[in-house]
Amino acid sequence: MKNKMIRILIADDHDIIRHGLKRIISFESDMDIVCEAENGEKALEFLKYHEPDVVVLDCHMPIMDGIQVLKSIKNKDNKIKVIMLTVEDDRKTLSTAISIGTDGYMLKDSAGTDIAEAIRRVYKGEKYIDKSLVSTLFSDIKIKAKKASNILDNLSKREIEVLSKISKGFSNKEIGKQLYISEKTVKNYATNLFKKINVDDRVHAAIVAIENNIDEYYRRKYET
Repeated sequence: MKNKMIRILIADDHDIIRHGLKRIISFESDMDIVCEAENGEKALEFLKYHEPDVVVLDCHMPIMDGIQVLKSIKNKDNKIKVIMLTVEDDRKTLSTAISIGTDGYMLKDSAGTDIAEAIRRVYKGEKYIDKSLVSTLFSDIKIKAKKASNILDNLSKREIEVLSKISKGFSNKEIGKQLYISEKTVKNYATNLFKKINVDDRVHAAIVAIENNIDEYYRRKYET
């Protein structure tokens, strides 16, 4: 039986970006670009007729920007996965997109090499965030002195190691290789630690890790 193709809609007002993404995705045997749009309004119109699984969406477009389109999609059909693309590290836009429910968020500079992986991961129900964005998302936040009630205190040493890797944007498979455990074991650790820190996905888990300066926490607790 032939595997189901991942149906993709690309929305970006720059021809060169759309053509570049189309070329990259055309080499993927499990993906099919069903439509492309040059603005947000057309993207929403085409959604009615082409039923994509994943929408690759520019944050800043004329007529209707990506955030408005994302909000409309998530209000109507949460089954459609959305990957937001941006040319700059805009924390405000990223935070807004996360709160609305974006499934992925990438810088256009890295989309060329990582877009196929991002599409597959969000299609499977995972969250995907550009590694460079994860590491800088809360770089401007001044970490306050930690209290005994630090949310990370509820995690085991291994769970903290897994969460630290998640906060850097690594997949379960990559984390497994780095920690010498199976991908399934990583997934089990992730599921358990998500419950402990009260989050539903990797993006929000990464935010918790960065807000609580997880690497410094680990060094202070286990290496001193």
